[in-house]
Amino acid sequence: MLMPKRTKYRKQHRQSYEGHAKGNTELHFGEYGLMAKEGNYISSRQIEAARIAMTRYMKRGGKVFINIFPHMPRTKKPLETRQGKGKGNVEEWVAVVKSGKIMFEISGVSEEIAREALRLASHKLPVKCKFVKKEGEI
Repeated sequence: MLMPKRTKYRKQHRQSYEGHAKGNTELHFGEYGLMAKEGNYISSRQIEAARIAMTRYMKRGGKVFINIFPHMPRTKKPLETRQGKGKGNVEEWVAVVKSGKIMFEISGVSEEIAREALRLASHKLPVKCKFVKKEGEI
């Protein structure tokens, strides 16, 4: 699972995933990419599941670039606990994804393989996604 190596201040406030992404809205590393059409939190487990789905379909050919990293901790109080007594413990790490952000990029494979691999990856994610090419968007 992806998570930060060191954290100085563990518990932080929720960040908004509303609005449009400021950066990483066009392809930089690969020829094909997966763009988020809406905002949401994506957990480290979902990122890993999408990565495995892509690499399995591509049969370890080509290269996969992951452009999101789960920096933000999600906390949760234990079940059947009374209110108060501070914030809960860190349960998982999530990445904040806004609409328009390129989450995954692929290079070194044909367009048909890349399209199907990214389609399989999009089923593992809680956001609606769009396939994009280097030349222009589709």
